[in-house]
Amino acid sequence: MGAAVGAFHSFVVFLELFALPASLLIGPMVAAIALALTVGKGKLRVPFWPLQFGQVLVGLMMARTITPDILGTMAKDAPLFLLFIFSVIAIATGLGWLLTRWQVLPGTTAVWGSSPGGASAMVIMSEAYGADARLVAFMQYLRVVFVAVGASVISRLWVAADGAEPPPLVLFPEIDWPAFAATMAFAAFCAYGVWRLRLQGGTIIVPLFLGALLQGMGLLKIELPMWLLAIAYALVGWSIGLRFTRSILKHVARALPRVSACIVLLMALCGCMAVALHVFAGIDPLTAYLATSPGGADSVAIIAASSDVDVPFVMAMQTGRFLVILMIGPMLARFIARRSGLAENPV
Repeated sequence: MGAAVGAFHSFVVFLELFALPASLLIGPMVAAIALALTVGKGKLRVPFWPLQFGQVLVGLMMARTITPDILGTMAKDAPLFLLFIFSVIAIATGLGWLLTRWQVLPGTTAVWGSSPGGASAMVIMSEAYGADARLVAFMQYLRVVFVAVGASVISRLWVAADGAEPPPLVLFPEIDWPAFAATMAFAAFCAYGVWRLRLQGGTIIVPLFLGALLQGMGLLKIELPMWLLAIAYALVGWSIGLRFTRSILKHVARALPRVSACIVLLMALCGCMAVALHVFAGIDPLTAYLATSPGGADSVAIIAASSDVDVPFVMAMQTGRFLVILMIGPMLARFIARRSGLAENPV
């Protein structure tokens, strides 16, 4: 067990040194996979309530990004935003449908894995709607890595002369204690309410929408220090990783070439959409590329913050797409499963 904890810490540090987005979630997940295959033998699990609370914190973290500025930017250019948001979703869903038809991954797993929303939210929600969260995590975080590397390279080439660096990771920032206490009470209320009402995917949806609403009304300041988010990410990562088996890893290895090809194709098509956004809407190329990038909003936010781009526009596009996929994702997954004639059969 001590060796596993040491390996987890070393892996997270390695990912952070290379500024890899979602490292605080990917690290625990990979460490838990190693633990599940060597010590756990499929018997270890994260306790229910800590996991429930961790998932709610992820939802609140996303709610914190939905600010009045971003909503104002979305409202000002609503037709443009909707056109490109639904175009990216349509492309990603089409590729997910192809992977489903080719039976690369079981049932609706490929649809959830292809969804260009927040990776952690898609993984959590996919399980609530019957998909295999392990394979969804594999697809989502593989795409996050591909897109983050691609966007980082393009951003650095575009602004190579400015020498900007991503903001450092601060685990222990100063805390607004009254706001922190209110956030914890609200998180506990959401966790209990979702459990009591048995809401599918509620650990993400309820805190995200209620938290964003209360924040927008000035009734709640969402205070989430990075050390607390690191714990939440670790709980989610461990929950996914501890359920991996040797058969799942074999399936991942077989699916890797085709899933990677679909990710590269998705990135290329989104790049074409960025060109269209630049040509027809006059958006500068780098802003357009980051706005249409199919990665997670958190990783794109880090890259945008260190680049000379229109950050509110980028985040408005990313946030808008996430909210749309959050609302229509379950419906799309069920529709494609019915059309493909494939029920969910976890490996």
